[in-house]
Amino acid sequence: MTQRLTPTAALLLVIPPLMWSGNAVVGRMVAPLISPMTLNLLRWAIAFLILLPLASRVLRANSGLWPQWKRFALLSLFSIGGYNALLYLALNTSTAINVTLVGASTPVWMLLIGRLLFKAPVSRKQLLGAVLSIGGVLLVLGRGDWQVITHLRLVPGDLYVLLASIGWAAYSWLLAHPTPESEEIRSDWSTFLMGQIVFGLGWSLAFTSGEWLLTPAHIDWSLGLAAALAFIALGPAVIAYGTWGAGVSRAGPAVAGFFINLTPLFTAVLSSIFLGEAPKLYHALAFVLIVSGIVLSSRK
Repeated sequence: MTQRLTPTAALLLVIPPLMWSGNAVVGRMVAPLISPMTLNLLRWAIAFLILLPLASRVLRANSGLWPQWKRFALLSLFSIGGYNALLYLALNTSTAINVTLVGASTPVWMLLIGRLLFKAPVSRKQLLGAVLSIGGVLLVLGRGDWQVITHLRLVPGDLYVLLASIGWAAYSWLLAHPTPESEEIRSDWSTFLMGQIVFGLGWSLAFTSGEWLLTPAHIDWSLGLAAALAFIALGPAVIAYGTWGAGVSRAGPAVAGFFINLTPLFTAVLSSIFLGEAPKLYHALAFVLIVSGIVLSSRK
């Protein structure tokens, strides 16, 4: 794996944050039309069908997936089943810009989880970076007024995306500690994603069932909703995962990690265009704080 950022690698790594920001914006747009758990289930069901011609071999009886079912069930709970469902749930009460900016706190949670659960060392630069990133998140939660923090009332969406960020951090640490048997599946992005989707659909189905039993769940079918489902299944799921894997293989994970921070910037632009959610000054300041913290944390 090389560490040189070529134009091709840069292009591949720009596509995923653009897709993920589109996922947040589209999720916000269709929030009145479909319940969040149902949206997540349908998204990954469509992604399953798209990937089937590429990765059907992982579903065979002799595949290495089934002996590792506990691992993939856990991975899919924190990613496909949990993270994405919480993201769509958050978009019901919070803006797309807020959701992606608060979600940029994930590296902070990665430091904490790594230290507490995996005994990973934390440097002074990483601690300072964490403080900067947390400052950016608090700035978003306080809507640009530091005095609001003292008697802050979070909207449910802010709490959901914080919980989702913690779950994604745990997911990332699990990916960093793969079992030896998973190398056969992990070597191909399509089979590795399909393995997670299989169990993720189980979690999503369970969460959707609870949604329809316990809440006023609904689907208002329209051409716009169908187009949104097609986009979030093909773009943020299949294309983003594929280009991310290809980009990381060319540039290396350390360089690639910085491209994730483009997501809030893309979201701010797309939200302004499609949702009329014009970025505020505090969004820009929060973005600077979060990115500064992450860059500082990544330095040796």
